[in-house]
Amino acid sequence: MTWAPDYCTLAALKTYMRVTDTVDDALLSEAITQSSRLIDKAANRQFGNTAIEARYYTARWDNRRNRWVIIVDDFQTVTGLLVAFDSTDDASYGDLIDEYRLHPVNSAQRGRPWYRIEVHPDSTVQPTAAADAVEVRVPWGWTDIPAPIVGACKLQASRLVNRRDSPYGTTGSPETGSELRLLAKIDPDVAITVGAFWRPWGAA
Repeated sequence: MTWAPDYCTLAALKTYMRVTDTVDDALLSEAITQSSRLIDKAANRQFGNTAIEARYYTARWDNRRNRWVIIVDDFQTVTGLLVAFDSTDDASYGDLIDEYRLHPVNSAQRGRPWYRIEVHPDSTVQPTAAADAVEVRVPWGWTDIPAPIVGACKLQASRLVNRRDSPYGTTGSPETGSELRLLAKIDPDVAITVGAFWRPWGAA
């Protein structure tokens, strides 16, 4: 998996839509990618992952917790995790922050990622609010795409494909009460599913 991948395969979408030919494979693939990015926007996060890489963040002081807090991208493994501070303002990031706690604290038990690092007062290095002065190295992202997200992608992609045959944005019949609007936005059922994975980026 990569950062910002497609959330379902072409084969899975074709099975979902009962498509057996290859005529529209390119269209279906485009719909999968578009749907995946719509899901990212609705969830305020994305579900791919990376190898270990460095990313840079700005710490902020939390008055309620009386400690420094670093809001970071999602990660689900601590393999290779390193948190360092650039105290000399020369992009060296040579000072290791050695005491911290990952939040939300029950993320691992719930199959969810951590996205906040709280620096313990006993850490030998304390950051400041200097911009991008904290370096975090870890494999970023989700280890697996959650099954509900895969299902949401198939539903959303099928809706986008059906939109092609509904130039006025509707399908079904108003006389039978089956009329459905197919606007190029996220499906309401997809929104409900994805809402359970919504990330509060500004949460401390």
